[in-house]
Order: sequence, then C-alpha cells, then structure tokens
Amino acid sequence: MNTILEQMVKEYHPKNNEEKRNAIKEVMQEIVLCGLSKSGFFNVAAFYGGTALRIFYGLDRFSEDLDFSLLIKDKNFDLSKYFPTLKDIVKSFGLNVELVIKDKTKDSNVQSAFLKADTIEHFLLFYPDELISGINKNEKVKIKFEIDTMPPGLATYETKFRLLPTPYSIKLYDESSLFSGKIHAVICRSWKSRVKGRDLYDYVFYLARKTAFNLPHLKERLVDSKYIDQDKNLTVDVVKEMLIQRFNEIDFNAAKEDVIPFLKDISILDLWSKEFFISITSELHSKES
Repeated sequence: MNTILEQMVKEYHPKNNEEKRNAIKEVMQEIVLCGLSKSGFFNVAAFYGGTALRIFYGLDRFSEDLDFSLLIKDKNFDLSKYFPTLKDIVKSFGLNVELVIKDKTKDSNVQSAFLKADTIEHFLLFYPDELISGINKNEKVKIKFEIDTMPPGLATYETKFRLLPTPYSIKLYDESSLFSGKIHAVICRSWKSRVKGRDLYDYVFYLARKTAFNLPHLKERLVDSKYIDQDKNLTVDVVKEMLIQRFNEIDFNAAKEDVIPFLKDISILDLWSKEFFISITSELHSKES
C-alpha cells in the first residue's frame, strides 16, 4: 500500500466491513480535497457542511458528502474543468477512480458529481493483509460532491491547512457560518418520511462547543428558501422560536434511527427528546449579539 495511505488509515480501527468502508471513504474525501486545492478550486469556492465539520472541527460522526459553495454567484460555473488535475492527484496515490457529473433532472443551482471506485479493489488496497468477504463484486465506493453556484450571501470564511495526504490549504466557511447553515437545515430541510437525525446531532455538537452563529448569513439562507421575507426582523429570540416550533414536530425515534449508522457510541442519543432540544436551545447565541 502507498505509505501515505497507510499513514492516513492507521488511525482507524474498524471492527467490520461497514467501518472499513467509512474509513476508506474518509481517507478518499481528504485526497479529493487535496486534489481540488491543487487545481485552484478554492480560489473560487469554499468547503462547508458535515464533512467540513468532521475534518476541521472534530465532529465525531461519519459524513458522506463533500459540500461546496461558490464565493461569488455564477450560474454558468463549470465544475468539470477542475477534474483533470483532481483525477491526476487521486491517481497519484494509487486510487483507481471514475469522476462523473450528475445530469440535472430539474433546474437547480447545485451541480453534483460522483467519484466512484471498485469497493473490493480498494479494500485490498487499504487492508492488504486482511481477508475480504461479504462484499458484492459489483459494489462501488461512492463519494458525492456538490457545489452551490448561487449561494446565499454574508457567509464568512477562513483558510485552513492540512498536512496529509500532502500539505495543502483549503478555504471553508468559518464555524459561525457553518452553524448558520446547520440551523437553516434544522428549520427548513424537507425531511418528508425520513427525519435527518444528522442535522440534530450536529446542532448539539455546535451548542456543546458554545459556537456563536452568523445571524446575517442565516437570514440570507432563510430568505433564499422563502421561509421568511427580506423585511423580517430576524433576532436570536425569533430563531429560537423557529427551532422550538420545529422540535415540537419531530419524531425523535425516527431521528435516532437515521443517525445511528454514522455513530460509534449511540448511548449519547438516550437523552434525545422534544424537551431536551428545547432546553438546550436556550444556549443559542449569535456572534452579533
């Protein structure tokens, strides 16, 4: 195995194939970020979402996707122009992958792409000394990445550095703007029949860190989603009321079921209830207040 891959994967101690899949995906996510950095992608875009929170702030759950946002709105942005450099970097670490742009089925400001790789091949690459069984020969490792080409405004950013797989820099939403994105998801995400417990888990993570959210950016997101009008006077207390209304509607058993596959310690979900989330929301504060 490539010595860099060995160095990156040795911090994982997977107990089963599912945990091995997650370890492989997490290492591949960081290689993709490195490749995008080398391609110049972060001159025009910023990283945000759950995977950004895991890599740069220590979120202790697995996150599937890579989410990005342009710094300046550009409906005609072409994600594929960064693929040649990205693919070269990924291949330089011994990974055999395919990069595919997802065709849009409806008019959308979000461009999506997938990195796909053969699961068995990469199990053998990452765990060469272990017996591989129980994996379908046609199974693929898939990493989805999306970029919002017309993002809500007033986010704030920072630059971070990583040393592996090779030193690189990345532009990402700062913690306050990341938190605003998560509050927006809790309030506005259309969960339909599947409650996304991951949103709630991340919400607790931010509050435990005493993170202040970016109120102007949250307002931009809520306006963009048509949840509020531009002339709405959005305050911290109003945001708390919106969250409490949402917590009164949630099926917390369904929320737990959603997030369990992404956690190693599920006992932390024991407290989850309407009363728990309403109580901790009293700690919510913005960096403007």
